[in-house]
Amino acid sequence: QARLEESGGRLVQPGASLNLSCVVSGRPFVNFNMAWFRQTPGKEREFVAVISWSGRDTKYLDSVKDRFTISRDNAKNTVYLQMNSLQVGDTGVYYCAADRVYGTEAAASYDYWGQGTQVTVSS
Repeated sequence: QARLEESGGRLVQPGASLNLSCVVSGRPFVNFNMAWFRQTPGKEREFVAVISWSGRDTKYLDSVKDRFTISRDNAKNTVYLQMNSLQVGDTGVYYCAADRVYGTEAAASYDYWGQGTQVTVSS
């Protein structure tokens, strides 16, 4: 059983930057393609970004592709989400997720999830 633990979320003003981290334990990290999702109350979990096990391939939600960067350090079993130029609409609980298949944007396809970290963008 893989365990995922996110960190780095907090309250920031519009235009600020944040770097989220997610550490994976319990299973070999390189087995997994890693993704970030976000969720706000009353809405379904939304795909944000995904990175392949090697780090060579990435995919983003259109509204974040020029502002967010997903990366991973396989030596540290960690995936990151660098978020720049944050907007009020980026507010939500951010979850990392792991899957053996690359590229899917459907939350139901992911095998493992973290507990989430809250990102609030507000003036």
